[in-house]
Amino acid sequence: MVAATRSHLALASAFAGAASRYWLEVFPLVGREVRYWRKRARQIPDPTLRRHAIGTQRCERGNLEGAAAFAVLVPRSQRERVVRALVAFQVTYDYIDTLAEQPSADPLANGRQLHLALLSALDPEGDHPDYYKYHSDSRDNDYIKNLVDTCRFAFGALPSHAAVVEPALRAAERMVAYQSLNHGAVDTGRRALASWATSLTPPGSGLRWWETAAGAASSLSVFALTAAAARPAVTADEATATEHAYFPWIGALHVLLDSLIDRSADVSAGEHSLIEHYASAEEMADRLREIAARSMRATELLPCGVQHATILAAMASFYLSAPTTSTPGALLTTQQVLGAMGAVATPTMAVHRVRRAADRLLTGASLSAVRAST
Repeated sequence: MVAATRSHLALASAFAGAASRYWLEVFPLVGREVRYWRKRARQIPDPTLRRHAIGTQRCERGNLEGAAAFAVLVPRSQRERVVRALVAFQVTYDYIDTLAEQPSADPLANGRQLHLALLSALDPEGDHPDYYKYHSDSRDNDYIKNLVDTCRFAFGALPSHAAVVEPALRAAERMVAYQSLNHGAVDTGRRALASWATSLTPPGSGLRWWETAAGAASSLSVFALTAAAARPAVTADEATATEHAYFPWIGALHVLLDSLIDRSADVSAGEHSLIEHYASAEEMADRLREIAARSMRATELLPCGVQHATILAAMASFYLSAPTTSTPGALLTTQQVLGAMGAVATPTMAVHRVRRAADRLLTGASLSAVRAST
């Protein structure tokens, strides 16, 4: 396996350093940003938008923590600014994605218009379009605009912003296109999504259209490029290498694993599930193993490659430690992806399993306390 080419000592050192920086320096900053945006969400006057904003932040807290994990790659002097940009971008993404899933007279136009916020968030000089143009509600007390401005100003102040802004905007445009097509009408939208994703598939990659679509939907390219922008004197070649590592390979693994753990819920709700395009559990396992292996190889070409591999393993472990991945339909995929990750996934899986167990205990204790008080 690719991971075997790296020494266990280097992997252990990278994990220990990243874990220390994350829990001691990054995680407290995430908490501060989350508290701020929760307060802002509560100030939204429209009750429906307020409910979606608060609920999305609560349900997607793991996404915010995962986004901020890229701050472990940056100099300490830029860490606070990077966390602010990454959390604001992910809060925006989760919120507008939730809104785009609501009924609309024109789902495709509504989805694209809402997701224009992702492009605005990376363009310090741009204007604010009417994000709610095709949506039934709009009274959000400038919630989206505040999120966008927070991200764009923090991102624009990073020392190598100019070197990464073009690939970051390309990544955001792919996300906007994916989301607008994915939220379109079931028949025409899916055909358009397949055609668009096929046109993006790198020649010779062997990727299926839905795997390329998954790579396009991922926000990890933006996070990696934002982290790169925090280092001084980053070259255009380095920015391009980062873009090519995260799209399509690492991004595809990210979104396909997300689809894997949400599979039952998506099917029950009638939502499009990328993972459902595989013909069998065996095919799914083989394909995700290959994508995981290619993702690990991609990190070897990046500056701070071992640290990128550690973040990749932490991301995969976040999903693979979920209870749904131990079901018969997902277990083989879990085993194959972890095998492709190699030794780097061992400590990250242990951390996520312990944290999920602790969360279950806390949830159980809270429910018991509620029952006892009634």
